[in-house]
Amino acid sequence: MTVSSVAAVVIGRADSRGLPGKNTIFVAGRPMIAHTVEDACRATMVQRVYCSTDGEAIADAAQAAGATVVLRPRELSGGDATVDSAVRHAIEESSDPADIVVVLYANVPVRPADLIDRAVTTLLETGADSVQSYASVGKFHPYWTVRLGDQAEVSAWQPNTVYRRQDLPEAFIPDGGVIAVRRESLFCIDPSQPHAFLGTDRRGIHTKRGEVVDVDDEIDCRVAAAILETRLAVEASS
Repeated sequence: MTVSSVAAVVIGRADSRGLPGKNTIFVAGRPMIAHTVEDACRATMVQRVYCSTDGEAIADAAQAAGATVVLRPRELSGGDATVDSAVRHAIEESSDPADIVVVLYANVPVRPADLIDRAVTTLLETGADSVQSYASVGKFHPYWTVRLGDQAEVSAWQPNTVYRRQDLPEAFIPDGGVIAVRRESLFCIDPSQPHAFLGTDRRGIHTKRGEVVDVDDEIDCRVAAAILETRLAVEASS
C-alpha cells in the first residue's frame, strides 16, 4: 500500500433551510462543525484539514477547532452549488498537492473514530476511484416503499412478494460519514453526471446503525447530542 498525500475538506454552507444555522449549533458543548473538524484532525491518514464555507460563524468555529478556512465565492455558496465544486475550489485555492481528498460534511457530528482512516485505507488497498460510507436501510427498505395516489390509493414502488424483514435483500444508503476520492476523479467534471467526481470504480464501507448521524432537523440534532454526551460520560468514567 503506497502512502499518499491526503487532505480533508469539511464543507458547510451558512444557509440551511431545514435547520437554520445548523453547522454552528452547539451539540454536546461544541459547535456542530467542530466535531467533524476534530474527527479529521485526529485521523492518522490525513495531513491537512480545510473548511470550505461562506459563513463567518462557521469559519470561526472551524478555525478554532483546527481547520484552515477557505472562503467560498458567491457562485459556490447557493443552494444549487455542488459538493464537488466547493471541494475543488478549496483544494485549488489552497494550492494543496494532495492526491487523495477526504470530503466531510459539517452537519455530521457523529461518526466512528476510525471511519476516515478506514475509507482512505480502503481506497489505497483497492485502487478504487472513491470510497464512501453506507448504512443499511433497515426497515425503510425500497421493497416496502409505496406510492400514495391522489385518492390515497397505495401502489408498490417495486413489486415483490417479500413480507418478512429477514427475507429482504441487503440494501444500503450513503450515510454522509465520509467520502474519500482520488484527485484525478475529483477533478473529472461532467455536467450530465452529477456524481462523475466519484469516478467509475466506486467502493463502499459499512457503518452500523447509529454510528453516523447526519443532522437535517431538530430530531437528528437531539439524537446526535445524546450519543455524543453518552460517549463523553463513558470516557470520563473510564
